[in-house]
Amino acid sequence: MSDESDRRKAERYTLTLLVQYRFNTFEDFLAEYSVNISASGMFIKTDSPREENSMLYLQFSLKDGGKLIEGMGRVVRVNPPGEPGRVAGMGIEFVNFDDESMLLIEEICAHRAAQRLPKS
Repeated sequence: MSDESDRRKAERYTLTLLVQYRFNTFEDFLAEYSVNISASGMFIKTDSPREENSMLYLQFSLKDGGKLIEGMGRVVRVNPPGEPGRVAGMGIEFVNFDDESMLLIEEICAHRAAQRLPKS
């Protein structure tokens, strides 16, 4: 049995950011906070996660109010509420983001990785 971290495509970095999402074009956006981000996805904390394989339209921007990052994501993991030791929510894989949004996500991850390096 493999460890969950073995399945991840990219290293995750802690990031608390308000993420708006919807799963039907006729519904209003919901807003929840992310827990972490990687170049391939993010984890969104919510007591009402969508089912695995659900497609979501995501929107978020950096805390400085900079560029809007948006695109489609797929729910690849669900942590139901009430499980001891686990944050309730859903793991999202980035599926269809434009090049500019992906570049911004990569910059966020690179900045977070640089913050982890020990100071010399």
